[in-house]
Amino acid sequence: QALNQIQMLGGDLLHDLGYQGQGTVIAVLDAGFTDVDNMIVFDSLRAGNQILGTRNFVDGGTFVYGFNSHGTAVLSTMGANIPGTFVGTAPKASYYLIRTEDVSSETPIEEFNWLSGVEYADSVGADVINSSLGYTTFDNPALNHTYADQNGHTNISARAASRCASKGIVVVVSAGNEGSSFFHYISSPADADSILAIGAVDGQGNYAGFSSTGPSYDGRIKPDVAAQGSGT
Repeated sequence: QALNQIQMLGGDLLHDLGYQGQGTVIAVLDAGFTDVDNMIVFDSLRAGNQILGTRNFVDGGTFVYGFNSHGTAVLSTMGANIPGTFVGTAPKASYYLIRTEDVSSETPIEEFNWLSGVEYADSVGADVINSSLGYTTFDNPALNHTYADQNGHTNISARAASRCASKGIVVVVSAGNEGSSFFHYISSPADADSILAIGAVDGQGNYAGFSSTGPSYDGRIKPDVAAQGSGT
């Protein structure tokens, strides 16, 4: 069932050539990584000491193996490794798991948590930052971002993402899941300059209706690329 999503990207061909992420450090920023410390699908990451570190910028400390399974799912698309069943795109990469999102509320502090997370990723030498998070609306509507804010230079998470890109880090973020809502535009930090904002398609390569759309407010084409995000 997982074969289509890697064939769509040509990842299976890269694996056959020996490119499986080895030598690359990927920082994953998310809401939590429930059971990554004991699920069989991640046993090769643990056995190979490929989880280099963890940080929790919501509560402090280093525990991230609870709170929410969204990060677990995101990590699986890269680091899962059960040959013949489910192999992620980068099963031999090394990872930092960083919690920046508090799913119990939606407040601007989470963008500052995200900023802290990417600063930490930079400090530990991450080559790639992967984050399926985005910010448009908050519990207090007065704090919501507007479409005009989605210009790559206003919102703190977008500014942080651009700064990371300027340092040579490949920043990969989700376009957002608001495609079917009134505010259907990309979220921040997907509007940042020089980063990869990723849209979602289904298994046949057709646009997934929930995936947020562009362009950015200043007219740049977003998302930059797309991958399977429906039925993943």
